[in-house]
Amino acid sequence: MVLVGGGQIATRKARLLTSAGANITIVAPEITDELAALLGLEGNGDPPTPHRWLAEPYSGTDQLAGARLVVVATPNRTLNAVISADATVAGILVNVVDSPELCSFIFPAIVDRSPLVIAIGSNGASPVLARQLRRRIEAMVPAAYGQLAAFARELRSTVARALPDVEHRRRFWEQIIDGPVASQVLNGRTEQARTQLTALLALQQRNPKSLNQGEVYLIGAGPGDPDLMTFKALRLLQSADVVLYDRLVNPEITNLARRDAERIYVGKQRSEHSVPQPQINQRLLELARQGRRVARLKGGDPFIFGRGGEEIELLARHQIPFQVVPGITAASGAASYAGIPLTHREHAQSVRFVAGYLKDNRLEHRWEEFLSPNETLVFYMGLAGLEEICRQLVKRGRDAATPVAVIERATLPEQRVLIGTLESIGGIVAASRPSAHTLIIIGSVVELQSQLGWFGDSAGANFQNSARIDKNML
Repeated sequence: MVLVGGGQIATRKARLLTSAGANITIVAPEITDELAALLGLEGNGDPPTPHRWLAEPYSGTDQLAGARLVVVATPNRTLNAVISADATVAGILVNVVDSPELCSFIFPAIVDRSPLVIAIGSNGASPVLARQLRRRIEAMVPAAYGQLAAFARELRSTVARALPDVEHRRRFWEQIIDGPVASQVLNGRTEQARTQLTALLALQQRNPKSLNQGEVYLIGAGPGDPDLMTFKALRLLQSADVVLYDRLVNPEITNLARRDAERIYVGKQRSEHSVPQPQINQRLLELARQGRRVARLKGGDPFIFGRGGEEIELLARHQIPFQVVPGITAASGAASYAGIPLTHREHAQSVRFVAGYLKDNRLEHRWEEFLSPNETLVFYMGLAGLEEICRQLVKRGRDAATPVAVIERATLPEQRVLIGTLESIGGIVAASRPSAHTLIIIGSVVELQSQLGWFGDSAGANFQNSARIDKNML
C-alpha cells in the first residue's frame, strides 16, 4: 500500500497499518523520526524491512503502481483531491484523512483486543464521536478479552467435533464465555481454564441434558436512568432468555434485553398486587428448572426493600444457581440527581432507610428513634403515608420546621422535586399530586437543594424547571 505524507498524521496511520501487517511505501520529501523508526528506515545497518520510502513529492500515478490501498495524509487539500482522483481512476481504494468526500473507504475507530477487534464508524460524519465511543468501549472490554478470544479459537474445532449439534454447541459456548472458565482465562490461568473446559465438554458428551440447568440473575436496575446500571447488570440482562420486571423498572432498561428474550410483567402496586410475591418466587424456580436463564429486574437495589432475599431463598433451597447484582438504590439516585447529599458534616452524620408503606392504614415504627436532627431519614414507598409520617415525627418531638423533599420519578428526565417542611409538605403534595414513584427525604440536608440542585448532570434543566422550592418554609 502507499502512504502519501510523512508528518504526524501519517505516522499515526502508519502505526495502525503496520499493526495490521501492511507493507508500506511512503511518498514524501521528509518523514518524522518516529515514522522512520516505526518502518525500520532509520539508516544503514538496520535489518531488512518490507517498507520503503520514496523521498520525493507526489508526482503521479506511477508512484501508486501495484498498490491495493492509498492513504493520503498531507495538509494540501488540492494535492489530496488530485491523488484521490488518480487512485480512483486506477481502481485503487483511497482514504484521504478528514475528507470523507474524497474517500472510497474509511478507517473506523478501533478497539483492538486481537483477535477480537471492534470497529466504530460514523461514515465520516463525526470522527470525534466515534473516538469517544471507542474510549467507552475500551473501558468496558478489558485487554484480557483478547486472550479469551484466542482461547476460544484454539478450542473451537475440538468443541465442534465433540458437539456436532449447532444449538447444543451454542449453548455450551455461552456457558463457557459467561462462566467460570472465562473468568480463569481473564485472570491469566489459561491451563486451569483448558482443564475445566475439557471436563465440561466430556460431561456434555455423556449427558447432553446437563446444559438444561437454568440460572437466575437478580439484577438491581437502579432508580430509573439506564446509564446507572452496572456493566455486569447489562451483561447478564443481555444473556437472559426471559426477563421478569416490575413497574419500577424503566422500559428503556427492559428494552436492553435481547430481542428474542421473553418478557413477563410481575409488577405490584399499592392495593393492587397483580402477581403475589410467592407466585413470583415460584415462577423464577419453574423457569430455571426449564433450563432457562432468567433475569429478575428490580428497581433500585434488590436487597433494599426489594424482597430479593425472599426470591433467592427459594432458589437456594432447591439448589438453583443464581447471581445477585447490586443496583444503585433509589435513595442514592434520587438524592444525587436532586442535589441533596444524604450526609454532610454540618448537617447529618448518619442516614436511615425506612419503609413508609401503610399496613391497615397504620405505620408501625419506633418513632422515638427518628428524632435526631443530625440524621437524615429516607422513606421508601411513603407517599400514601406521608401525612402520618409527618404527624408522628412532630408528635414525638421532631421540629415541625424540619425540611422535607418529595422526589418524584427520580433520575428520569421528568424528575420533580417538591420541597416543604414536616408542617407544610402535605399541602404541597396534595396540590401537586405526584405519582407513586416517589421518595421522601427528611432532614436539614434538604436545605442544600437550593444551592446544589441546579447542577444536576443527566436531567439538566429539568431540575430547575420542575423543583418546587418555597424558601420561606425553610
